[in-house]
Amino acid sequence: MIPIARPDIGPEEIAAVTAVLESGMLAQGRQVAEFEARWAVQVGVRHAVATSNGTVALMAIFAGLGLGPGDEVITVSHTFAATANAILFTGATPVFIDIEPDTYLIDAKRIETAITARTRAIVPVHLFGLVADMDMIGAIADRHGLAVVEDACQAHGATFRGRAAGSFGHGAFSLYATKNMTTAEGGLITTNDDRLADWLRLYRNQGMRARYQFEMLGYNFRLTDLAASIGLVQLDKLARNTARRQAIAAAYDEAFADLPVRTPVVPDGRSHVYHQYTLEVGPARDAIIAAIREGGVGADIHYPIPVHRQAYILERGFHVELPATDRASERTIALPMFPGMTDDERATVIRVVRDAVLAHSGVGVHA
Repeated sequence: MIPIARPDIGPEEIAAVTAVLESGMLAQGRQVAEFEARWAVQVGVRHAVATSNGTVALMAIFAGLGLGPGDEVITVSHTFAATANAILFTGATPVFIDIEPDTYLIDAKRIETAITARTRAIVPVHLFGLVADMDMIGAIADRHGLAVVEDACQAHGATFRGRAAGSFGHGAFSLYATKNMTTAEGGLITTNDDRLADWLRLYRNQGMRARYQFEMLGYNFRLTDLAASIGLVQLDKLARNTARRQAIAAAYDEAFADLPVRTPVVPDGRSHVYHQYTLEVGPARDAIIAAIREGGVGADIHYPIPVHRQAYILERGFHVELPATDRASERTIALPMFPGMTDDERATVIRVVRDAVLAHSGVGVHA
C-alpha cells in the first residue's frame, strides 16, 4: 500500500539526535533556541516560540490573548478539530462560518456578518498548505479591532503575496510526524508582539523566567532539544521538499486534467505547499475511494465529519448550517503526498485514481 504520507527522516536527523543525547542537554536548551531563531527568520517575524505540539501552540496563543467565557472566535469547521478545541480550552465560543467551495479556505466575505460585540479574534486555517485571503481578513480585523490567529499547522513555507504564512497575525504551526516539517511532535508560534512572546515563553515554562522563580501560572508546554535538533535538519530540507511536493502536485494536475474532478485551486499571488493534495471527485466519492484503496493506494478523507457536525460540538448547542463545508466533506479525497515518493509510486497513484474515477464518477464533480 502506498501510504498517504511518509516522513522524510534520514541519517542527518539520526546524527542530530545522537549529538544531543551525547551532549547531556536534552530539554529547552541551545537547540530549541536556535530552532526558534531560525524559524522566526524563515517566517519573517520578530519571535518564534517552540511548544510541545501544534494544539498547544494554538491554546497558548488564545490564553495569551486573554480569551475566556463569553468571548467569540470566528473560524471554520472544515479543519482538524484542534482548531476548535483550542478555542474551547479557554472557555470562549467558536463561531463557524462557511468556506470557499473551490479553495476550501475560510470565506472571508462571510466574516463581517458573523462579528458581534463579543467577537475577539478571527482564526483562518491555511488548510492543506494554502494561505487564506489575508488581505481581506487583515482589513476586516483592523476595522473591528480583532486579533488574527493563523492556524498555519499545515502551511510551512506557504506564501500570500510574497509573505509567509504565520507572518500576518499570530501563527501556530504543527510539527507532527506527517507535516511538511516534523519533529515527531512539536509546535511553533510566530508573532511580532513583544509582550505576547515574552508571556508565551513564561507560560510554556511553568511560569518561570529564572529557575524556581514563578512569575505567573504556567505549564510544561516545552519542546525538547531532541525534537528541536530534528527540526533544524527538517528546516534545512524544507525548500527542497516543498519543491518535490509541488512537482508531484503538478504531475497529478496534468494527469487528472481530463477527468470529471476538481484539482486543487491556487489563486494568483499564493504558493501552495501541498501538505495534502485534495481532489474533489463528486457524489460517488465513497465508491471511488474504496476502489483506490483496493488498488493499493492509501487515499484518505480530510475531513469526513466536519467539526460543526461532531457530537461534542452539537451537545454544546453550536448549531449552524454550512453547505460548502458539508459538500467538501462528502466529495473530496486526499491522495498520497510526500517528498520521498518514487516515480513508480507516483505512476501507480495516477493509474489507480484514473481507473477508479472513470469507473465510478458518472456525472462527476459538478452534480
